[in-house]
Amino acid sequence: MDIKVLVATHKKYWMPKDEVYLPIQLGKDIHEDLGLLGDNIGDNISKKQPYYSELTAIYWAWKNLKADYIGINHYRRYFSNEKNIPFKVGDKEKIFKYEDFSNILNEYPVILPKKRHYYIVSRYKQYKDAHNINDLILCKNVIKNIYPEYLNTFELIINKKSGHILNMFVMRYDIFCDYCKWLFDILFELEKKVDLKNYDEYQQRVFGYIAERLLDVWIDYNNILYKEVNYVMIEKIDFKKKLITFLKRSFVNGKH
Repeated sequence: MDIKVLVATHKKYWMPKDEVYLPIQLGKDIHEDLGLLGDNIGDNISKKQPYYSELTAIYWAWKNLKADYIGINHYRRYFSNEKNIPFKVGDKEKIFKYEDFSNILNEYPVILPKKRHYYIVSRYKQYKDAHNINDLILCKNVIKNIYPEYLNTFELIINKKSGHILNMFVMRYDIFCDYCKWLFDILFELEKKVDLKNYDEYQQRVFGYIAERLLDVWIDYNNILYKEVNYVMIEKIDFKKKLITFLKRSFVNGKH
């Protein structure tokens, strides 16, 4: 079983040595060369990395990589056997190895991270609090125009209070290709309609944020069988700060 899991990075960082991983530099066309495989080889959207984030690696893999299964992790975030939540920092030994992936993929065609639960707000409200909600509305209109059969599922997903985020997954090759065609059809059309000129560096990654909301739409509509697994952060995360930011967005900025 040939499994390739991209490790998307924009800076020099520790990389796992297991054969399953394929480190790839994001935005290599516009950033300092890190000496890694770049997302700027062959058919690519490397120059769009400030707006598409890790999606430039996903696009590169769709157009240039062939394997039985293709997936993506991030340089600080990996699928893992870790059982504790919040995850212990630095548990690099808990990162999935080839055998961990293959054992699951023998039974499931797709691996996804455990869902994030917002509990007090819907995914629509969470996006509205954190980003420009007009972009999500524009995305809905794009779906209505080019993939109308997905519209009801889109409405259902964005009104839920949990979902798979992070743009992390491993997919069987045919499923991966189908997903990428659908995803980039929508995002490229959306790109024509979104005005980025007043966005800061954080908000301009809009297409990466939108993609996080679209994954479940595609998975649910197509009844894709998947296995959820935990993930581990290998760098310290201030969970208290993240919680405070979430609550502030939900209740202060959201005026609730």
